[in-house]
Formats: sequence, C-alpha cells, structure tokens
Amino acid sequence: MTGRPAPSTTVFKGATVVDGTGAERYRADVRIADGLIAEITEPGGGAGGATEVDADGLVLAPGFIDMHAHSDLALLLEPEHPAKVTQGVTCEVLGQDGLSYAPVDDTTLPALRRQLAGWNGDPADFDWDWRDVAGYLDRIDRTRVAVNACYLVPHGSLRMLAMGWRNRPPTPAELDRMRQVLAQSLLHGAVGMSSGLSYTPGMYADTAELVELCTVVAAYGGFHAPHQRSYGKGALEGYAEMVEIARRSGCALHLTHATMNFGVNRGRAGELLALVDRALADGVDLTLDSYPYLPGSTTLAALLPSWATEGGPDATLARLADPADRERIRTAMEEQGSDGCHGVVADWATVQISGVRSAELAGAVGRTVAELAAERGSGGTEVFLDLLRRDELATTILQHVGHEENVRAVMRHRAHTVGSDGLLVGARPHPRAWGTFPRYLGHYSRELGVLTLEETIARMTGRPAARLGLDRRGRIAPGHHADLVLLDPERVRDAATFEQPRLPAEGIEYVYVNGTAVVRQGRTTGARPGRALRRTDRGTLAR
Repeated sequence: MTGRPAPSTTVFKGATVVDGTGAERYRADVRIADGLIAEITEPGGGAGGATEVDADGLVLAPGFIDMHAHSDLALLLEPEHPAKVTQGVTCEVLGQDGLSYAPVDDTTLPALRRQLAGWNGDPADFDWDWRDVAGYLDRIDRTRVAVNACYLVPHGSLRMLAMGWRNRPPTPAELDRMRQVLAQSLLHGAVGMSSGLSYTPGMYADTAELVELCTVVAAYGGFHAPHQRSYGKGALEGYAEMVEIARRSGCALHLTHATMNFGVNRGRAGELLALVDRALADGVDLTLDSYPYLPGSTTLAALLPSWATEGGPDATLARLADPADRERIRTAMEEQGSDGCHGVVADWATVQISGVRSAELAGAVGRTVAELAAERGSGGTEVFLDLLRRDELATTILQHVGHEENVRAVMRHRAHTVGSDGLLVGARPHPRAWGTFPRYLGHYSRELGVLTLEETIARMTGRPAARLGLDRRGRIAPGHHADLVLLDPERVRDAATFEQPRLPAEGIEYVYVNGTAVVRQGRTTGARPGRALRRTDRGTLAR
C-alpha cells in the first residue's frame, strides 16, 4: 500500500489514555475520523467506528515527535521510514546541526553532498530538483512520506551561500545576504534556524553574527536550535554563549542533544541545568532535548581541528596528504586538544568506526581507531588521517564519551524533550536511530523509574509540539490531528543494539499519522500519509 489513502474511521476501545500533557492516565474509547480525533467517551459509552481496535490493557498516546532527526534524505529515499514509525514517531524535525540541503545553489550543493555523505549518504542517481526551502518541503509532499516533517534553516548552509568556507566574520553585504535568505526560508515554512558550531563553516561564526540572524528568526516566531561549540572542555561556556544569544536577540532557544561529555564533564550536568534554570527564571524561552544513550555519533572528519577543514572538502583532503599539515593535525589531536574534538586530547580507544563509503575499508567497521592502530603498529592519528583520506571524509563513528549520571539528570529537567540524533546510514549506525523512544519508555521509565510514563510521554509529545507551534498535535483531545501511538506498557522496549542497530522496537502495536495506520499489529503497513508542516507568516504552523 503506497500513496496517501483517505483516512478511515477507527475507534480504540477501552484504551488507557496518556494524553501528552503530563496529566494522569485514564480509560476511554477514542474515535478518529477524517484524520482527526473526533470523540472521547467513557469505555463502552457509545463511540463507534468502521474499524474497532481492542485497546484494553494498552496505552494510547499522541504520536511521538523527534526533535532532532537526520532523515533529510532517508525520508525521500525510503519514504515508508521504518526506523521511525516502528518506534512511534509521527513527526520529525530536520535540517539539524547547521548543515542540510536547503537553501543551496549549484556551487554549494555538490560540496554539501560530499560533506554530509557520512550523515546521509550520497545517492548517485538521486534527483536534486530543489534549491530553496519551499522546494525541499514540496519534494517531501510529492514523495508522500510516512511521517510529518518540520524543517530548520541550517546556518552553515546560509553561510556557504553568502561567503563560502571562509574563516572570518561576514562583510555587511554577506550578512545581509544571510538575513535575506533566512527570512525567505522562514516564509517558505521553516520553523527556525539550526547551527553547527563545531562543524565547518558554522564554527567560523562569532556571537554577533548569530545574534543578528537569531533576531530575524525571532521576528518570524521561530527558534534557534544550536549544536553549540563544545560538549567537552568548553561545554559550559558554549551553553552560556547560546543563552546570551537568546537574551540579546529575543529568540527562543532549543538546546539540541543537550549533554555533558568526556572525562572533564563527569558528574557536571547539574552545572548545565543550573544555567538553564537561571535563564528560565530570567524569562528566556528555553527548551532542550537529549537521547537516552551514552555514546555519541558523528563523522570522523568532525574531529579535525577547524583550520584543517577551512575551504571545504577538497582543501581538507589536500591537507591530509601534506606531511607538514598531517604533523600539525597530530599535534592538535594528541597534545593540544582539537576544537573539533571538543577541546580534549583524542582518546582513540573511544572512537569506533560505524560506517564507511569505500568497500575497501569495510573491515574497519566496528573497530576502534586504537585497535586499528595496534594492528598496524602505528599511531592512532596516522590511522585517523589515512581513513579520512581513503574514504574521502565519509567515515562515521561512535564516540564512547558519555556518563550515565549526566544523561539521567538532563532527562529529569522540566524543559526536557526527546531527540534521537540518529544517523540512518552506515553498516553499524548508532542504535538510537531505531531505539530512542522505546528506550525512554522501557528502560528509563518502566525499569529504572527515572520518569513516570506520563512524564516520559509528555516529553515526546505535548512539550515538543508546543516548541514547534503545533497547536493541534502532541495531545489527545477532540479536534486534534490523529497522530497516535498504541503501545503495550509492559512490553515496550528498544531491541536495537550496537551490534544489530536496525532491529525494530517491541511493544509498539499501532501507529497512526493524520488518521491513517502506518503500523498495525506491530508491522508497517506501507501507508505514507505524512506531510511537510510549514510555519506561516503569522508565526504558526499551517494545519
């Protein structure tokens, strides 16, 4: 079954409703019709429909919203999107970390494709038939995808359009170009702006540049979602800068994959949360998201010092072949602490290869750089540089640098929402791409009791919907869109592991998007009823 079928009328009989607000659960019959929640009644109270689903003993929740997704191409290449629908996701926020494929031009698109190959792949025969945000969102609608999608304007892509990969502040004319394209992109339907301040070229932006652009975002009712400058040695300073940008620009702030990693930050999540609390007390509109795992995931090239990546992929590869530059990189990685490695000296035992583009390098997948170096009898940085050169910067990694106490502290915070940050390409990607939402429900809520079920679901539904301006999603109430998940609270769990990262969740029985089932009795249906959700010029999302 493909395409966008007419939504059916369905009633969930005797469901335990967890409505997305954090309120206590209750039992009810819930009827949906014409893509909306039509009626909520007492169990057996008369709600009827063409199709009845026995929901006795099951929890009916709003569809889950992934606040940090990297499905920018996956959604178009595999529109049935099993990685997300099988864990209950009905909406994703794309355009993350300051780098994505709109807005672009004929010069920046090829370079972005190379830079993002490790995140999203780079399909050879794909039709890149858009250049602006409107065209990208139209492409999502024409493709007919399984989930709804929101889009953030990537700051790095804006910077490329205006000034390439130059490591300097923009001229007044270049800044005006960024402002103009940003405003146009917001009018085209983007919900805000993302930034990637440890990735080129976004890392070259100073605070003043970001304040100027966030002022534009604020004027359109959007929010700033930064991948800030450091999650290691300079983490607290990086978070403080993001809060200062919000204060000066008046722009709402959403701290993506909010975490405190590496040995320097063990046990320090409380300092981050104190900063967040002070900002909230001062009236800053602030939310954050996190994933429920310890390792992070990115490209191997992201660990390079910023000077080594100036000028784009070709300039980077040239430096990797130059003996003097290789030695300078080695010094940064092993002695000084590369800014790309969050200001800390690289521990190659924590860097595990998760995916490669070159088939010749397939044997490296699942191995750490330290293991590969020991096998070769060479230094870790030498292996690092050779992998990047031979794989043309497309290698992806896991970084085992997280701390359980920090993960739990962040997820308890009242501003917390959920984002998977999941890469969907590579031989062994991070299991968070397939397991984030059921891991919160199973491991952290049911097994550990870190959050109640009601609190957990609110972080996945009502709270992110409020951040996005989705006033008729994220909650079970009459008149709201029928994005729904029916799950078994005693069985729900993540099955994906680091060894087998693409195993679907267990205990997710039904998933509906816009009133149509995309998962039925635990199996995907092939339906594709999702659409792009565009912000209007009034600062609200079109319904």
